[in-house]
Amino acid sequence: MVMSVGMAEVGQLGAVGRVWEVGALCHAIADALEARFNPVTVRGEISGFSRASSGHCYFSLKDASGQIRCAMFRRAAGLLAFSPRDGELVELRGRLSVYEPRGDLQLVVESMSRAGQGTWFEQFLKLRAKLEAEGLFDASRKRPLPLMPRGIGVVTSLGAAALHDVVSALQRRVPHIPVVVAPSSVQGVSAPAELIAALTNLYRLIETGRGQSPVSPDKADVMVDVILLVRGGGSIEDLWAFNDEQLARTIIRSPVPVVSGVGHETDFSIADFVADLRAPTPTAAAELVAQPQEVWQGALAILERRLQTAAFRRLDVQAQRLDLTAGRLGRPSARVASQRLWLASAGQRLQVFSMHFLDHKQRTLDALQARLPEAVSRQFGRQQEQLDRAALRLGLLDPSLVLRRGYAWLTDTQGRTVTSVRQITMGQAVRATLADGEVDLNVSNLP
Repeated sequence: MVMSVGMAEVGQLGAVGRVWEVGALCHAIADALEARFNPVTVRGEISGFSRASSGHCYFSLKDASGQIRCAMFRRAAGLLAFSPRDGELVELRGRLSVYEPRGDLQLVVESMSRAGQGTWFEQFLKLRAKLEAEGLFDASRKRPLPLMPRGIGVVTSLGAAALHDVVSALQRRVPHIPVVVAPSSVQGVSAPAELIAALTNLYRLIETGRGQSPVSPDKADVMVDVILLVRGGGSIEDLWAFNDEQLARTIIRSPVPVVSGVGHETDFSIADFVADLRAPTPTAAAELVAQPQEVWQGALAILERRLQTAAFRRLDVQAQRLDLTAGRLGRPSARVASQRLWLASAGQRLQVFSMHFLDHKQRTLDALQARLPEAVSRQFGRQQEQLDRAALRLGLLDPSLVLRRGYAWLTDTQGRTVTSVRQITMGQAVRATLADGEVDLNVSNLP
């Protein structure tokens, strides 16, 4: 509508046949807009907000049916009570003008106030609250980055400047580490699905251990230990693919740590919150997982010096021990002579000891020989006494003494001793042994 009115006025001016200079035409359009609309108040969502080093702010204000470029100069920006963000719904008060060097229509903003959250930002906040409630942002599930990864996976667009920045940083800092790129679009309707597919393919390569680096194609079977999910800066619409719920859940399933380097330092996405670590830029993401070679070479140099010092110290200690042992050992001939002297002395001591020992044993033997006859005589007397006492006891047990007192010893015809009347029968022949002989008898009467 603005441009149509302005162009109508220009048409009226041009109807008289005047030929305009470009700058004069732009100036005339600006004057027409100034007279027709200004001041103007407009509501919409911020998109592509940036703040220049001069303090001026540049962005677009948009809604479902259109957008307009805006400029907010340092004086007005300094009066802001909040920090504008992409996706915020704001009300702007300012004046329409034409930026004559380019002929662009723009709104010069004099004041800005929040009018609520924009649709994009509201969706972002709702999804963030949902995933946070599920614990997907918890610090306890964040994994530390590997100190020295064997391989680095990168998910981004092959035509993106972010890929060039990441690969340049990695080749500068760690050219020896292979890089595996899983390509995907990073903007547009199909971007979330492509990012999910790229991550899934990379997970499969990690789990099977069979990745190949396009940066170093001669290095097959790359073992990827960390993944970089990167994209350059842009508006909230440009980065919206990284606010997809399914993409967030796919990042959570990663078998290795994921570093999110999406947009600029002030840009935040759901991918940043679920990743194991957020980097402010793609280049910073690469630097986080790649310690420069100089750092490792310096560390190796320090370890080398420590190892050399420890080795020399150990050698010095062992040399001192060797010198001490050599001092105690002396020359082998002196040692042999010393041992010979010791053996001679030991031989003399052994000979003297042997003589004393034999002399002692001889004296003991002589004493025993002197005591032997007397001991034998005493032992013989004791044995004789014991023999006499045994003979006496044996004589007292002689059966003939019992027979002399009138007793008889009865046996049957088989010579078996008869001690009971139950052993004999009537008319049985028995033999009775008396003190002076034997008598054969027949049993004629039994009780």
